[in-house]
Amino acid sequence: MDKTNLMAAKNIPLITTTDLLAAFCARAAKYPYVTVDTEFLRERTYYSKLCLVQLAYPGEGVDDDEAILLDPLAEGLSMEPLYELFRDAGVVKVFHAARQDLEIFCVDADLIPAPLFDTQVAAMVCGFGEQVGYETLVRKIAKASLDKSSRFTDWSRRPLTDAQMTYALADVTHLRTIYEFLAARLDKTGRRAWVEEEMAVLTDPATYRVNPEAAWERLKMRTSSPRFLAIAKELASFREAFAQDRNIPRSRVYKDDALMELASTKPTSHQDLGKSRLLLREARRGDIADGIIAAVAKGQAVPQDQLPKPPKSRDRAEINAGLSDLLRVLLKAKAEEAGVAQKLIATASDLDDIASGIRTGDWLKGWRGKVFGADALRLCNGEIALSCQGTAVKIVEVSQLSG
Repeated sequence: MDKTNLMAAKNIPLITTTDLLAAFCARAAKYPYVTVDTEFLRERTYYSKLCLVQLAYPGEGVDDDEAILLDPLAEGLSMEPLYELFRDAGVVKVFHAARQDLEIFCVDADLIPAPLFDTQVAAMVCGFGEQVGYETLVRKIAKASLDKSSRFTDWSRRPLTDAQMTYALADVTHLRTIYEFLAARLDKTGRRAWVEEEMAVLTDPATYRVNPEAAWERLKMRTSSPRFLAIAKELASFREAFAQDRNIPRSRVYKDDALMELASTKPTSHQDLGKSRLLLREARRGDIADGIIAAVAKGQAVPQDQLPKPPKSRDRAEINAGLSDLLRVLLKAKAEEAGVAQKLIATASDLDDIASGIRTGDWLKGWRGKVFGADALRLCNGEIALSCQGTAVKIVEVSQLSG
């Protein structure tokens, strides 16, 4: 293989040609897994701009070219060899906190790597805490430390510095040790299927599609007025579609506080927009201004019987506070017993839902139902009670108490 294009030192291999990428991917395809990470920018765009891809297959370092950096910005380079590797069902693609990485590939190539393994999810299943960071796993599992000084650098600038490339390469070399450790623990405990259940959301393309019509649901509304909501919904939909089409951040169109002001003042002309306190100057004219006026008019025209309703928030009066507290104790005990992060089993909102009478949710499905959900229902139905034995919480059958 011609290594002149690996650029610079052998211990910092940066691939800039399709041929070298294809050669690496062919080697990687012979192994059971490949570790993957990305560096990207999103401050000035709607969609992430992919600036670097880090890849490694099983090995001890970089002496045999088993860990490389891929420059997707290199002129003339095709990413297809990488995408072919991502489609290879015989090679597990290992990421840490994969969601943003996967969004890039889903948007850029309509592709989600599979089969997929997320070490952050696996670490939560293995008892390393909630949303544990990569640096923590490197320290606890790989017994190494990371130099994070290059974390917030501009990854689109070329040439990359040795410090940037060293930092980036460490994100996939240590990941091999972490993956092998967590995979072995999952196999030993019989919990690999638990992680696979969690991968269902990450591997669903719908996870990465933002529907402009639903953009308003992310807003923090100041009022529950149906007409205000109708206008805010149309303004949010226009902003989302415009930002997607121009590939610019939502805030470059107008910010949330300006959106709320517009929904309240209901401008009908460019002259009205000129009176706004919060609207950017660029948004008071041209396509954005026209879009705002049209969105307000569309919101005003929604028939009374079709006006949107505010997202339902649970009234505290509906929640059985005592039961909610008992469920929290049960969840903590069950999570400690299973060695799983509590938030992965059920959220605080889930517990309030249960305590208000809702008997459906992810907490009742799959492995969550076995670990927590079934006993949560039994607690709600008065079939079990909780007791303390020293520092441990124990489940007691109510039938035994009555006996």
